[in-house]
Amino acid sequence: MLNSAKYGVLSTITKLGEPYGVPLNFCVIEDCIYFHCATEGRKIDCFKHNKSVSLCVVGNTELLPEKFGTKYSSVIVSGEIKEVFDPEKQIALEELLQKYSSEFFDKGMRYIESLKEQTKVFKITINNLAGKARK
Repeated sequence: MLNSAKYGVLSTITKLGEPYGVPLNFCVIEDCIYFHCATEGRKIDCFKHNKSVSLCVVGNTELLPEKFGTKYSSVIVSGEIKEVFDPEKQIALEELLQKYSSEFFDKGMRYIESLKEQTKVFKITINNLAGKARK
């Protein structure tokens, strides 16, 4: 499910101890999760304070009103986050491009090169993974 999900919600803790969750695109490479973002912002401030994060992904859902329930599948990952640099950064950006824009790969490679210095890439090393589903 992690390989096919289009987005997940990354949760972390601010310096003041407040929870902070943000939706993001991601890819999985060798049992680690990668995503890209701007070079500064609230989530990066959180990472500086606390390296522990959680990513929640929810698969296809279907309301079952007559059963007062929902069909769903979900995965929750927790782990440690760290910024990555080339060549790992390039590999992750190319994998993101393959996942989300494979039909525009050549154009995407030029896009990556033009904005690479304004982009950070982070990796979540998975410490715990749990899934749940109602079929």
